[in-house]
Amino acid sequence: MTDTKKYLGARIQEIRKSKNIKQSELAEMVGIDPKHLSKIECGRCFPSFELLDKIALKLDMNVSAFLSTEHLHSREELLEIITEKLEKTSDEKFRLVYKLLNEIV
Repeated sequence: MTDTKKYLGARIQEIRKSKNIKQSELAEMVGIDPKHLSKIECGRCFPSFELLDKIALKLDMNVSAFLSTEHLHSREELLEIITEKLEKTSDEKFRLVYKLLNEIV
């Protein structure tokens, strides 16, 4: 459960920062104490569904955007996920992934 809180909070923080909104500004926009938002972003507590909906509205996002946290995992976890996906893909897609990776790295 702790990881879920941590990833949810980190994702809210990531989106907030990408929109150049200060933590205190977002807290005021949704009507909570900045310390409460800090606890959410640090993964010390969950927001209520109502608060999560308010945060999403103020950040002009869908609540589902907060649940996309895979990229926040550790390098080792991501490597394991990537390996599992590559093992299940077709040869054609595998070669395409290789080409893309080769261009990026």
